[in-house]
Amino acid sequence: MLIYFRIADKFNIIDKPNERSSHTKTTIRGGGIIFLIAIIISGILDQQYLIPMIGASIIGIISFVDDRITLSSRIRVLFHLAAVTLMFYFLPVFGILSWWTIVVLYILVIGIINAYNFMDGINGITGLYSLVILGGLQHVNLYQISFAAPDVIWFPMISCVVFLYFNFRKKAKCFAGDVGSVTMAFWIIMLLLQLIIKTNNYTYILFLAVYGVDAVLTIMHRLILKQNIFEAHRLHFYQILANEQKIPHLIVSSIYGTLQLLIIALIVFGGMSFYVLGPMILIPLILVYLILKPKLMLKAA
Repeated sequence: MLIYFRIADKFNIIDKPNERSSHTKTTIRGGGIIFLIAIIISGILDQQYLIPMIGASIIGIISFVDDRITLSSRIRVLFHLAAVTLMFYFLPVFGILSWWTIVVLYILVIGIINAYNFMDGINGITGLYSLVILGGLQHVNLYQISFAAPDVIWFPMISCVVFLYFNFRKKAKCFAGDVGSVTMAFWIIMLLLQLIIKTNNYTYILFLAVYGVDAVLTIMHRLILKQNIFEAHRLHFYQILANEQKIPHLIVSSIYGTLQLLIIALIVFGGMSFYVLGPMILIPLILVYLILKPKLMLKAA
């Protein structure tokens, strides 16, 4: 990480604040490259994961380039498709699902990757939220059902801890950038799909419940406002809390991480089906968003 700081400083890889940013000072960007490095190390050490590691490298490298020079959405989508295809080949999705289900899965996975990226907007949120999910996955992997080599979870977890040391601060030393949030999203989705396929239990998708509700409802909100959903904005619930309500970034990030941790604990130890847990988890989250967000926005105005 310290080596990257020197490189970023030399080549001016920085994030300058604008009217849509949640920060006010110029900060090193792309610190999330440590996530990609961790994934590459785990893939080299456990070579059965070489294919998804290559996929993560493809999507991570194009995201790093996009951090430096803004690429067209068509170019990004092509690389995302290539990376996700390698993920599906590894799982192996192509051998067990119908063609139309695979098409839907492509849309969902690429959509989730981009939604995860959109949620990376304040100090600490991506590192902490990712650490919580990876920790939950590792608990399931070690103590309930073995679905992945432990190191392919341990190394990304360690990278989250290192990244948080520099990012979970009032004045962050670096931001994850697209290379961090997109790469981590790719790896987490790969692990979740591996677990779901192994257990045939869709409950594990709720490991992404907090991000999912915020991202999906915010997209719907922006569509109602007739905004371009691919442009930067400040309408996520966490952005309203941090920017309009002036709640410290670290508190907001901790709330999101803690909520997801409690949900994961309920999933792991609750022993309930998806049809029970789904409504139990999603309905309160949706109600909080729909009731509190308009009031907070009105209060800020």
